Amino acid sequence: MWKQVEFRLKERRRGFHLVTGEVLSHLPPLPRTGLLHLFIKHTSAALTVNENADPDVRVDMESIFNRLVREREPFYQHTLEGDDDMPAHAKSSLIGPSLTIPITDGRLNLGTWQGIYLCEFRDYGGSRRLVATILGED
Repeated sequence: MWKQVEFRLKERRRGFHLVTGEVLSHLPPLPRTGLLHLFIKHTSAALTVNENADPDVRVDMESIFNRLVREREPFYQHTLEGDDDMPAHAKSSLIGPSLTIPITDGRLNLGTWQGIYLCEFRDYGGSRRLVATILGED
């Protein structure tokens, strides 16, 4: 069985945001066993799995990525869309646009301390569109 849904996440400020619950709210009932593939349809945001308990991790991730890829570097050619745009593209490529998560007993089989993050790299990125593809069997 294959299912596919497209939906929007609510708009968020720049940073790393735990969105597991919001993603699940847009999905149809999950099969007993299978895979969830999530794809973000943007080049200045990304998806990852990381710590879901301590919010300091999300703050630290933002700080790390802002040090790795700085704004206003003199060698940037792509500058027409603002100081945050080119760094957002680079950060998005470092993390990537998709995740695949196993489904077991009708639930996402994430670790105890794992959650799905929206990595928003623009100051004002707007709502983000995701495609969820579910493969599984009951």
